[in-house]
Amino acid sequence: MDTTRYSAPALEKGLDIIELLAGHPEGLSLVELGRALGRTTAEIFRMVVTLQTRGYLVAIGERYALSLLLFQLAHRHQPVRSLVSTALPLMTQLADEVKQSFHLCVYQAGRVLIVAGVESPERWGFSLKVGTLIGMTDTASGQVLMAFQEEVERQQMLRLHVPVDGEQTVDEKTLAHDLAQIRQRGFARMQSRQVKGVRNLAYPVFGRHGHAIATLTTPYIERIDNAPVPSMAEVGTRMKEAAQTLTSLMGLNVYWESGQTEAEG
Repeated sequence: MDTTRYSAPALEKGLDIIELLAGHPEGLSLVELGRALGRTTAEIFRMVVTLQTRGYLVAIGERYALSLLLFQLAHRHQPVRSLVSTALPLMTQLADEVKQSFHLCVYQAGRVLIVAGVESPERWGFSLKVGTLIGMTDTASGQVLMAFQEEVERQQMLRLHVPVDGEQTVDEKTLAHDLAQIRQRGFARMQSRQVKGVRNLAYPVFGRHGHAIATLTTPYIERIDNAPVPSMAEVGTRMKEAAQTLTSLMGLNVYWESGQTEAEG
């Protein structure tokens, strides 16, 4: 087939801009875009404005960067279904072994969405329904999803942030400190800010570009009787292994050897 007969110059121009900006999370100015694409600013101006109006680009001063719209669109179809179908057997095995409930969470339009869940096999447990939207800034899952993004993407997530009912306000300085600590540790650990007696552990699942595409999270319930159940440190070790396996199965292994365990953090 002669594909040149079916060329669409305007579409190609827009795709060129998107593909170029995918490699420049800090954004590029119109002049820089034109220079890199071998076009004048007049040639690409209308396309850039259209992409911004449609939500694919965000203006940062005089620069333009990709928004998270493509990321959100990707989670509406097969990749999310593949992620869930791959994760569920691992989550089920993990729940059976450590006697806790687990959630798989993804970012969605300024909030965090639970896309899969497995309940603890014990008589007691705590879990949230699949399809539940939870806070982005005051949960372990949301903070992990933000922590392992480029700064431009993280700021865009915050601009799009829509608080859920009851979500507590986290000031900018505290949030920045929390995210830095998560990046250093490789996971999040915090007392639940929604339910007393629950401690949350969340580990990132990475996509092919090294950004967190999901989190494996447990609302850890501590037993105070004589039941022989794993400690929180042991659960954290098993969660890291499961998240690493899921990352590998999704096509990217970016876990680092930090030498730090959950118990040491």
